Amino acid sequence: QVELVESGGGSVQAGGSLRLSCASSGGTASTYYMAWFRQAPGKEREGVAAMAHSPNTKYADSAEGRFTISRDIGKNTLFLQMNNLIPEDTGVYYCAAGRMWTSGIPTPREFDYWGQGTQVTVSS
Repeated sequence: QVELVESGGGSVQAGGSLRLSCASSGGTASTYYMAWFRQAPGKEREGVAAMAHSPNTKYADSAEGRFTISRDIGKNTLFLQMNNLIPEDTGVYYCAAGRMWTSGIPTPREFDYWGQGTQVTVSS
């Protein structure tokens, strides 16, 4: 059983930056694919970025060039560096772990374990 806890959300103005963290524990978390998702009010949860154990990463078009996903395996922590934020980035951001990711833009059904989410609010 993998447990995930996100942190680092907050409120920023457009153009600002935030760095989200996701601490994982339990099971063999280091062997899972990891991803970030977000959910805006009234919208479905969407994949933002995912990565394998190697530097194999995939970003949603909206995140490409602005967001960077990374992980510190030794510290069991996943990160999402978000730069040049825009109001459309507002939502609850979730960390996820799974073993079914197929290297495309991540989809919720590919991931089994989820954190509780952290709120990101970007004002114009």
